Amino acid sequence: MSGSAHSTVLSGARVVLPTGTVANGRVIVDGSRIAGSAREDATVVDLTGHWVVPGFVDIHNHGGGGASFTSGTAEDVLTGVRTHREHGTTTLIASTVTEELDELARRAGLLAELAQQGDIAGIHFEGPFISPCRKGAHTEGLLRDPDPATVRKLIDAAHGHARMVTLATELPGGLDSVRLLAEHGVIAAIGHTDATYEQTREAIDAGATVATHLYNAMPALGHRAPGPIAALLEDERVTVELINDGTHLHPAMLELAFHHAGPHRVALITDAMDAAGFGDGIYSLGPLAVEVKDSVARLVEGGSIAGSTLTLDTAFKRAVTVDGLPVESVVQAISANPAKLIGRYDEVGSLEPGKYADLVVLDADFELKGVMRRGEWIVRPTSV
Repeated sequence: MSGSAHSTVLSGARVVLPTGTVANGRVIVDGSRIAGSAREDATVVDLTGHWVVPGFVDIHNHGGGGASFTSGTAEDVLTGVRTHREHGTTTLIASTVTEELDELARRAGLLAELAQQGDIAGIHFEGPFISPCRKGAHTEGLLRDPDPATVRKLIDAAHGHARMVTLATELPGGLDSVRLLAEHGVIAAIGHTDATYEQTREAIDAGATVATHLYNAMPALGHRAPGPIAALLEDERVTVELINDGTHLHPAMLELAFHHAGPHRVALITDAMDAAGFGDGIYSLGPLAVEVKDSVARLVEGGSIAGSTLTLDTAFKRAVTVDGLPVESVVQAISANPAKLIGRYDEVGSLEPGKYADLVVLDADFELKGVMRRGEWIVRPTSV
């Protein structure tokens, strides 16, 4: 570290490490990274009575703070990114929605520039390669089969920053597109799908490794037709996304996923749209109008749930206080697992020397009190 970099010691908190929770622990920050030892001139911040956990990693997010990742300018995208940072998400993948292909390619170009600058960690294409039967908040007229050549065009438009593509893998070209994505190091995610159990297993064997918001926009579990949910939950190669906002999932289904897949195979996501961290009102999701009422986003036409207004600090608190999950399991699902999925675990996702100083301070009630990203306070703890 250079001699000019600032050194800070966060002391007295319960610190969640990959090996477990350390009571009265400390995290040493030197410049933008976590250090193994403190300098003599380090500033000491007393966080007694608090938790320090790794910064959150959101791999499925469409916007926030009144701004959308799916439309608008680079500054609009940065507004959304800043909003989620203030709620603890220090690493974020920007998700698109179904649009005309040319428009999606343009959007990918803009997002790729922000990824190149380090503002976002990559791009997730959700649509247009999804099932009309399970379209959710996507425009049916713009949906198309996952032809590998078309999928390739979108990946190319992202200039190396495509991280994930959601596909209904049962559609024509689906399995070939999964193989193509796997070959290019892009996550193939199964979602907005009408696939059977058997078709889902085929897709996993072809290289699909993520379930896009498990349970939502796919056939329900059935005792004679188990469908995609059973196949995705049972396979050790698959990480399942869960939206823990109390609207998308009944707590029993969250518990089922954590119990059956295990905390090492869950990624807590927001699937947030513009209204996250902003408030009720009328918004747009791609070309569709969305009304947010009592923090629940629904399409104006048809009433389908249209993403969420969730931020990950709320998802974290709910997982511990409502769902009764161990803090360590929640940290795994909200930081470590998604960081591993997108190939960033060497830099983020846990509190270890050498990694970026991305961390969240929570009080005893799991309310967010501080956020640090790359050694800089985004939200400075005040009540300590």
